[in-house]
Amino acid sequence: MMGDIFCRRAVAAVLVAASLGLPGIAEAEPQHGIAMYGEPALPPDFDHLPYANPDAPTGGRLVMGETGSFDSLNPHILKGTVPWQLRFLAYESLMGRSWDEPFTLYGLLAESVETGPNREWVEFTLRPEAHFSDGSPVTIEDVMWSYETLGTEGHPRYRGTWSQIESMEQTGPRSVRFTFNTDDRELALIIGMRPIMKKAQWDGRDFASSGLDVVPVSSAPYVIESYEAGRYVTLRRDPDYWGRDLPFMKGQANLDEIRMEFFGDGTVQFEAFKAGELNAIRENNAEKWLTQYDFPAVQRGDVVKSEIGHGRPTGMTGFVMNTRHSAFADWRVRDAMMHAFNFEYINETMTGSRQPRITSYFSNSELGMSHGPAEGRVREMLEPFADDLLPGALDGYTVPEGDGTARNRSNIRAAMDRMEEAGWTVQDGVMKNAAGQPFSFEIVLAQGSGEEQSIIDIFVQALTRMGISPRVTVIDAAQYNERINAFDFDMTFFRRGISLSPGNEQRLYWGSEAADNIGSRNLMGMKSEAADAMIDTLLNATSQEDFIAASRALDRILTTGRYVIPIYQWNVSRIAHVKELKYPDHLPVYGDWTDWMPNAWWWQD
Repeated sequence: MMGDIFCRRAVAAVLVAASLGLPGIAEAEPQHGIAMYGEPALPPDFDHLPYANPDAPTGGRLVMGETGSFDSLNPHILKGTVPWQLRFLAYESLMGRSWDEPFTLYGLLAESVETGPNREWVEFTLRPEAHFSDGSPVTIEDVMWSYETLGTEGHPRYRGTWSQIESMEQTGPRSVRFTFNTDDRELALIIGMRPIMKKAQWDGRDFASSGLDVVPVSSAPYVIESYEAGRYVTLRRDPDYWGRDLPFMKGQANLDEIRMEFFGDGTVQFEAFKAGELNAIRENNAEKWLTQYDFPAVQRGDVVKSEIGHGRPTGMTGFVMNTRHSAFADWRVRDAMMHAFNFEYINETMTGSRQPRITSYFSNSELGMSHGPAEGRVREMLEPFADDLLPGALDGYTVPEGDGTARNRSNIRAAMDRMEEAGWTVQDGVMKNAAGQPFSFEIVLAQGSGEEQSIIDIFVQALTRMGISPRVTVIDAAQYNERINAFDFDMTFFRRGISLSPGNEQRLYWGSEAADNIGSRNLMGMKSEAADAMIDTLLNATSQEDFIAASRALDRILTTGRYVIPIYQWNVSRIAHVKELKYPDHLPVYGDWTDWMPNAWWWQD
């Protein structure tokens, strides 16, 4: 409830401005920040972000664990497995995002931003004092090279935006302008968030094939000090970091050292935390949080248990089905899997039923669908696509609910009925089609995903009673990433976070064009004209009514597509940490999101 109220307040505040027709930055005039709707909440002379402590001391270290391994330090390409934090801690962008507003950016490497009347172009002016960790200045040449390289050789997540740029030109000694070839108000913000790299570092090197051979020269507060492949990465705070006195950075990047240790599985990681090898850990399991975090260090008060609320949508976490493969091309088969997945029993087994289920992609927010029939503006948006929508999109839909027992008889019967409708029946104890071919599929999981493996074990038991024997393949992180990038799986674990201002990333997650792009985030392979149309409306909505209606309509299309079997939602983040690690009382609306930890934290003895 707290998260829902928090989210409603934040979304309402920003969308009221939109509904009143207020421009963002409508005139060609340099500004200190830019918001998706309305004006930035902070004035040009703001002193610090509201969730940062400007008086925070510097020093100390954060040591956190990760499961799996890594074989690359370049988070901007498709090849390799990278510690996910490097994308946010080792690189800096022209603008920085405030996690206390739905979607607002403030100047970072850029001292100002300006746009055309309809955001058909955006121009940034670099700060003259900005420099890389080797002391060399950040130049417009570095900026332009970074954008072109990312757009042509980088990870697929960058390429869609690059294709929407008509031109990129230097307009002054420290200024660059991007002109767009499509109507998309969000592009002016997306462009400001690209990482800026040092061009000279890559002279004579193959950017797209790099791995551990290039330690990045950074303009960010942290630089990579040392690493051992698959074991650890240590970042240290740059004492000569150029931006430490910027309002956006004041009270951030306070820790002297950030270290990431890698473990084979979560159990070993937890034991390392209890032994003091790590000094902070995130816990996703509510039952474990209540029952296993009572070890001596907690009892003495040396370790603190913090719960961080948030106001963002749930996003989607669960097990995704790959519709590119014949096993799950039929929605009725996917619906059968939804019924066979005994969430209520799994939730009781894994968390003591303490974590509520995700009910849709945008649930826990004003942007989420209702579960009854579509009405009003939502129905108006969906009806032109009525012939292509799956059952429930217009009439109402709720994720199947089991009876809580291990057998889950009624839902298993419903699953069997759905399979029969799709042409599959049990023959001699095995689910087969009319040609006598058995129904089979492969579930691919990453090594170290202990909780997901336990959930799948329960799921497989239910499928076995239906005459289905899926193959469960557990592989190391490098192999897993290769297979997922190539869409070489039938089912796998899936997580997509959704912000309070959904936009261009929605095309990457579920847009038709992304479905065929190797390495895209559209793992389910969905192609839906209706979803594409709702995403287009999200990107260009100028009213509160249309923005919220489009998100609710998109939510209906995704949820009734039966692409992902949803599991728990996390309305709070649970972080256990040593008592010396502190964070401000004021929590951002996004809560524990991306780089809030460690950036807003500090060490105090």
